[in-house]
Amino acid sequence: MVDTKTPGDKTLSVPTKTLTLKPRVETGTVRQSFSHGRTKQVVVEKRGKRRLGGDAPAGETQAPEPVVAKPAPVVAKAPSRPSAPAAPRAGSGVVLRTLTEDERSARASALADAKVRDIEERRLAEEEAKRRASREGIEQAEREAAEARRKAEEERHRIEEEAKRKAESEAKKRFGEAEAKTATTTAPGTTTTTTARPAARPTASAVPPARAPGVAADASDEDEGPRQIRRGPGGAMRPAVPPKTTHKPGPQKERGRLTLVTALDADNVRERSIASFRRRTQRLKGHASNEPKEKIIREVVIPEAINIQELANRMSERAVDVIRLLMKQGAMHKITDVIDADTAQLIAEELGHTVKRVAASDVEEGLFDIVDDSTDTEPRSPVVTVMGHVDHGKTSLLDALRHANVVSGEAGGITQHIGAYQVTSPESGKKITFIDTPGHAAFTAMRARGAKVTDIVILVVAADDGVMPQTIEAINHAKAAKVPMIIAINKIDKPDAKPERVRTELLQHEVQVESFGGEVVDVEVSAKNKTNLDKLLEMIALQAELLDLKTNAERPAEGTVIEARLDRGRGPVATVLVQRGTLRIGDIIVAGAEMGRVRALINDQGVNIDEAGPSVPVEVLGFNGPPEAGDRLAVVENEARARQVTSYRAHQKRENAAASISGMRGSLEQMMSQLKTSGRKEFPLIIKADVQGSLEAILGSLEKLGTDEVAARILHAGVGGISESDVTLAEGFNAAIIGFSVRANKEAAAAAKRNGIEIRYYNIIYDLVDDIKKAMSGLLAPTLRETMLGNAQILEVFNISKVGKVAGCRVTDGTVERGANVRLIRDNVVVHEGKLSTLKRFKDEVKEVQSGQECGMAFENYGDMRVGDVIECYRVETIQRSL
Repeated sequence: MVDTKTPGDKTLSVPTKTLTLKPRVETGTVRQSFSHGRTKQVVVEKRGKRRLGGDAPAGETQAPEPVVAKPAPVVAKAPSRPSAPAAPRAGSGVVLRTLTEDERSARASALADAKVRDIEERRLAEEEAKRRASREGIEQAEREAAEARRKAEEERHRIEEEAKRKAESEAKKRFGEAEAKTATTTAPGTTTTTTARPAARPTASAVPPARAPGVAADASDEDEGPRQIRRGPGGAMRPAVPPKTTHKPGPQKERGRLTLVTALDADNVRERSIASFRRRTQRLKGHASNEPKEKIIREVVIPEAINIQELANRMSERAVDVIRLLMKQGAMHKITDVIDADTAQLIAEELGHTVKRVAASDVEEGLFDIVDDSTDTEPRSPVVTVMGHVDHGKTSLLDALRHANVVSGEAGGITQHIGAYQVTSPESGKKITFIDTPGHAAFTAMRARGAKVTDIVILVVAADDGVMPQTIEAINHAKAAKVPMIIAINKIDKPDAKPERVRTELLQHEVQVESFGGEVVDVEVSAKNKTNLDKLLEMIALQAELLDLKTNAERPAEGTVIEARLDRGRGPVATVLVQRGTLRIGDIIVAGAEMGRVRALINDQGVNIDEAGPSVPVEVLGFNGPPEAGDRLAVVENEARARQVTSYRAHQKRENAAASISGMRGSLEQMMSQLKTSGRKEFPLIIKADVQGSLEAILGSLEKLGTDEVAARILHAGVGGISESDVTLAEGFNAAIIGFSVRANKEAAAAAKRNGIEIRYYNIIYDLVDDIKKAMSGLLAPTLRETMLGNAQILEVFNISKVGKVAGCRVTDGTVERGANVRLIRDNVVVHEGKLSTLKRFKDEVKEVQSGQECGMAFENYGDMRVGDVIECYRVETIQRSL
């Protein structure tokens, strides 16, 4: 509500003698109401209109009747009333001044502006009505109650439109003539005459009837009615603004009285503030916000470690709630702390979510061991691994089958590399894949690798040598791999060959051949004379048929890296046995911690091929680095998956290496073993080999050489030639460089010669292991052994000037030598240990004195000798130890 206090109306009075003008400013106080019960009292000034003539108040009292209470016919008679008071004003003798040119132009511009504003406001009102009507149409479809309000609003709008049309018609009838005369009077370039004044007076007297309705409306409906805009002094009053035909969703905002500020800013459209709009939106949505929201249950993916912020985001929960639950469990955490997967699972389940646990190793899922559909499989060639003791003729047997000569290319006449070949059976025409493994004791890992990827094992045993240690090891590998064996008794052409002894020795290791009533096939062959080779191939084909080897050749390839090396011209080269699927050029492959794209495929004959099917050994070019021998190879769909798998494997490899190098305390047993090895001497080495298999065998052999006193320390081991960086590393640790079937480049050799670094080259693993063993033996402390020479008894002690005390002795047993170590024993207690400085017989110096002879002896830096003491003479021998 607005309280208005008006002290009194101040009117314009015309005295009989002098004309005085009283102030036209009316002051009052207005109490404004705000939200939350706040009020404010302000002072309002109201400036009245200037009136001409003394009968203006009479016109004001009669004017409200036509608009407010009287019907339309009475309104039509209102313009004729100003002619009545003209006679009294003419006789009053009051002369009004003529309007100046500026006042007339100001009045004309005010009228023109009023018309423009009136048109603009009506246009804005119509646009606003259209917008609100469309908004109401949407609300009508949502709520049934809006339909009743819409009908009420339409009825009210119709009534207001009728009132508006009536008001417009009255205004046109009432002010049409006056505005026309005013426009004629205030036209530019015209002069004011006395005949125009009577026309102006009816206009002035006609103003109060137009203003009276506005005053009545302001007094009766001040808070709810439309706001009236008043003109300055002398200005014509514009018609009342028709009420807006649109409907507001809430109650209309209350407006205060007319003030000087609002009068000056009448052209500006008063709009709703942003705060008011927010409050209105909040009121409309207040009921919906108070309704309880339904909790959304999510499936939360939890890795092995996750921080609290990430866990809260995945659950769409507040991190504060997660920390609160952890505090209830007795754990104080920050929002950035990392928690384990078990704790995260407890938190997620307590908040009502479901949990899906994942691990970093999940990136390897789906790479291997995908089951093939039985309808898509087709037969494949068998993979046969040849195993046995060293120098039993394994490679020679393969050369006889392949019609090749691989033995001549091996250093020392022994196989030191694993090889894969394909042989076509002359009878059936089917291909058989052979894998040749070394027989030396150092190549255990190679033999185990060959047994893992094979279908059949051929155990080669020399008829003149029998079962040897590596033969027993090959039997154990075949049993561990659960693959059938075929015994090939080789070298039957020799005179001392005894095949029956071989079969008997195999019985000791639970291998019973068919001739002895067992299930293991045995064939007597001769690789030199090529005897019974066709029978051996026939037995292999028969065993393959029993196994029924089938696979799907159209799926992505899977295989095993048999060997890997770093070729200077071609880069990393890996010998791969394809086990399932087909490997093609351009495939993205992953093997261990290395990845790449296949650039070339080379078969065992050295011919480039476009693809390799199951059971086909090929050399693969295109790896980023040489993979480890024994790594499984798989074809992936894109490089992103390959990088993801290799990054995980590289991370695991680094962690394992760091764990083995770091001096972690571990258990009590580990601490005790570290105390034992704390004083152990180390032999630093840098080893470079041609292939991964040879490097693996060398490292295994050197590790077995170590003892509690000395051990080989491998600073760096790799595949490829010796580079300058290897020489730099060796210089820093004063290490030796070992090259197995590789050489140093020109720069590395010059740097090694300049810095005095020793580089040793080997082609046979026997020589390498023996030399390292001798070098490590040199680090062992030698063994000291005492050899007794003889004893002597002191008979007399002589004091000789410039010499000291000399003991006269008799040698009781053995001999006494000059410079030998002696002990002085008194009452069976060792008093002194030292060396003889003087040994004389009579007056001559002698080297030794035999038993039963007398002599004179003196000790180095010792003279406390007494009669009856025993001198024990001995020699200390140094014996060099070896591993």
